[in-house]
Amino acid sequence: MVLAASLCLMSCAGLPAASADPPATDPVAAYKLGPGDKIRVTTFGEQSLTGEFSVDGSGKISLPLAGEIQAAGFTAPEIERSVATLLKEGGYVRDPKITVGILTYRPFFILGEVQSPGDYPYTHALTVENAVATAKGFTLRANTKRVFIKHAGETAETKYRLTPSTLVAPGDTIRIPERIF
Repeated sequence: MVLAASLCLMSCAGLPAASADPPATDPVAAYKLGPGDKIRVTTFGEQSLTGEFSVDGSGKISLPLAGEIQAAGFTAPEIERSVATLLKEGGYVRDPKITVGILTYRPFFILGEVQSPGDYPYTHALTVENAVATAKGFTLRANTKRVFIKHAGETAETKYRLTPSTLVAPGDTIRIPERIF
């Protein structure tokens, strides 16, 4: 009996390993900006220093008086502190009060066994199931139990169980694999 179980396990060795559990935390809680994000910088009492800015391909934003600053890789609160420091040290504003809000996140990408692969706008609390629905659903060949996700800035994808709570982060690439019959 043990020998039969061992032989079965050895013959199944070519099957993919068990998937990781999907991330349970909100992917935008400590969100780091990247190219394609759009933010609103508000300088209280200084309307001319307030506006909407896009993070360019080099990861920078260009602000009035403060100039170009690196935004990619930093959170909104970190950008607030950086802008306040630049405005204060530059002698432009004595005690700057800055807030930074994220208006639009960079898109997510979905490919593989979905009806309409491509890039789509990210919405808060997006799940893989929502992303698949946005891409007009699974194809007939789709494996609806597994998903591969490559997070922005990473070089490799990670395999997850596809559950109703599998979250997607801005800039993620989602790949729906083909099922094996």
